[in-house]
Amino acid sequence: MSADAGRRCMAGGCAVPGRSMVTTAPGPAEAGLATKSARRVRRRSAALLGLLCLLPAQADADPFEQFGTAMKYGLPLAAAVCAADQDRLEDFAVRGVLQAALVWGMKEFFDGAPISRRPSGESKGFPSGHTAAAFFGASDLAGKCFEDRPLAGGAAYGAAGLTGWSRVHAGEHTPAQVFSGALLGVSFGAASFGIGSEGVSFSLGMRF
Repeated sequence: MSADAGRRCMAGGCAVPGRSMVTTAPGPAEAGLATKSARRVRRRSAALLGLLCLLPAQADADPFEQFGTAMKYGLPLAAAVCAADQDRLEDFAVRGVLQAALVWGMKEFFDGAPISRRPSGESKGFPSGHTAAAFFGASDLAGKCFEDRPLAGGAAYGAAGLTGWSRVHAGEHTPAQVFSGALLGVSFGAASFGIGSEGVSFSLGMRF
């Protein structure tokens, strides 16, 4: 048998005169390992996307403020990748849109009210949109992606908490505005509408 024929046999199996045919088709165990490996790659990709959001946008900007802005996008982005991996992206997207719409609506409704006044004197500060988005992503990650990893869930909530603190540090929001944003984010992030699955349902739960 030639070397090329031998390589072809090793790649896919072949019949040799006087011998039985040998195949190398993957079995159920190998297929399962491949699926788990693909999921690990997607989850690592989510973490990488989150880290990319940490890259500074402006060299002269406050690093703490940059961190808060990065987590506003990084945490929901990582949660979205996980939701896609778990075949629940529709539900995640609906909850995300509703959360963002409610934040925007409240900013408009309370515009001009004392509760909406930012420390800088500007309006439309109630609630904190950065904090709401960060806690939305963190609570979805902690409750649905990190069920068996409480430290990872705690880290996600910690990053969201620092996001809220960064907004107070930047003089963009009061503690009350940040707390209201966190409450909205957690409410929609921890919820599940069951959209995209058999039978629409609603559940609410938190994990740490």
